[in-house]
Amino acid sequence: MALGRNEALALWRRLLLTGMGPPTGELTQRQLALLATLYIAEGPHTVRGLAAGLGMSKPAVCRALDRLERLGFARRKEDEADRRNVLVQRTVKGAVFMSDLGDAIERTLEEPEAGDAVGKTVPGRE
Repeated sequence: MALGRNEALALWRRLLLTGMGPPTGELTQRQLALLATLYIAEGPHTVRGLAAGLGMSKPAVCRALDRLERLGFARRKEDEADRRNVLVQRTVKGAVFMSDLGDAIERTLEEPEAGDAVGKTVPGRE
């Protein structure tokens, strides 16, 4: 499915609005990217590996994890095999949240929204 710039922006806007209610609207893009990685990519996940894979610093990953842990979406655990590593694990609450968000995104992609900018110009760029 090839999209032009305006169609891509309209779709991105709709996808953002799909998840804007709590707690999605309270999460930063980094936190959402980290959460999506936990649920899409096979583990085990380490803070070091997540930082490298997402192009983030380890402190940024730790701050994002702090928030995700407070929400109950992820948890950290000491790696029994190598105590220098911190493993990051999924939670049931996080899995339910990601499943619901995935369903909402799927519905958004299936149902065109009236007033989308599809085929129209972006304001100020006519």
